[in-house]
Amino acid sequence: MRLLNCLVVSMGLPLAACAIGPSSIGDGGFGASPAMPAPQSTLIPMVNIAPVQPQPAGFMPTVPSGFSVTRFAGDMSHPRWLYTLPNGDVLVAESDAPEQHDEGSGLSGWARRQVMKRAGAGVASPDRIVLLRDANNTGVAQMQTVFLGGLHSPFGMALIGNELYVADTDALLRFDYVKNATQIAGPGIKVADLPAGPINHHWTKNILADRSGKHLYITVGSNSNAGENGVDAEEGRARILEFDIGTGRLRPYATGLRNANGLSWQPDSGALWTAVNERDDLGNNLVPDYMTPVKEGAFYGFPYSYYGQHVDSRVKPQRPDLVAAAIAPDYALGNHTASLGLVFYDRTLFPAHYRGGAFIGQHGSWNRKPRSGYKVVFVPFVDGKPAGAPEDFLSGFLTTDGHAVGRPVGVALDAHGALLVADDVGNTVWRVTPHSSM
Repeated sequence: MRLLNCLVVSMGLPLAACAIGPSSIGDGGFGASPAMPAPQSTLIPMVNIAPVQPQPAGFMPTVPSGFSVTRFAGDMSHPRWLYTLPNGDVLVAESDAPEQHDEGSGLSGWARRQVMKRAGAGVASPDRIVLLRDANNTGVAQMQTVFLGGLHSPFGMALIGNELYVADTDALLRFDYVKNATQIAGPGIKVADLPAGPINHHWTKNILADRSGKHLYITVGSNSNAGENGVDAEEGRARILEFDIGTGRLRPYATGLRNANGLSWQPDSGALWTAVNERDDLGNNLVPDYMTPVKEGAFYGFPYSYYGQHVDSRVKPQRPDLVAAAIAPDYALGNHTASLGLVFYDRTLFPAHYRGGAFIGQHGSWNRKPRSGYKVVFVPFVDGKPAGAPEDFLSGFLTTDGHAVGRPVGVALDAHGALLVADDVGNTVWRVTPHSSM
């Protein structure tokens, strides 16, 4: 009940004084060697939501000097993920958690869902993919049409030849695709079941094809924050799967990844990288979200440890044998930033500084003081490895009084090499280019 009361306060309802945890002005959770302070354990979790507020007239996010940002498409319905087709059309997954999300998670789960609604999540899922087309090459989509409907919390998309794969929350689907089509009317074929079920705590499933077109890599998030639903509930979860297109075989590729979302190939090393959301309720400055190359067969700790071999004592029973095998990630992206989108820049439109580096969409914290994320950051790479601190690239989504007018999620590159950003609170796809380009 104390937890519920505290969350009610966070939603703006009066109640007696409610402590929500210590304040911190610093965040050392960035880079190759992030700070790892002692965990803080409290009965009442930190809640510091940024309530959603409509974007004021004329609003534009902030970009670095030398760049421009435009509204590629607006008036969308919770755009989450992006995919650029070879002909330049952009697919947008308009999606949110399925209706049965976190069923049976009790009072705490209900309260968390109310907080998420205040943050712009928890809307009825549109369950569709929208096509955006800029036929006139103006940098603004003149066409915005429903490309695929009747889906079930769709997220990842990948085209291999003339077959479009879509990851629903509970299934991998395949559709026939015709170049320049503006709609797929025929039914898809389910080629694999994906872990879901009545809890389905992290519901998003992203997919990425390898360069041969023979395999898909599929993200599957955990079924809890830190194993509180029991280790049995984590069976088949917290991992990246490999799907063999030819045989239909689905196998674990890497495990112990609490909530991997973004997937992208690093252009210099050729390595598969992922962006991962780490666990909550260990303090303002634990645990950093991160990005890392995905090593086949590797175990990354969840739920027993974080950031390598830092033991999470909340998890019962413990598995010291697995903790001893846990691999530490390569690069921390800040505590509670909700780093979701990931794309490496492999084009030539942007200045040389950006080539080979990573853009990360940070959806933003709901449980940190001060707030973190709510922006797109850029991490430079040299010789296939991170080489510097994160740089703000698309920001300005938090107002001075602590409201959110946007929350970046998916990031992608368009056919010209511009950066596209899905903003599920602003219901917009933003497009960023250098001043001298279209």
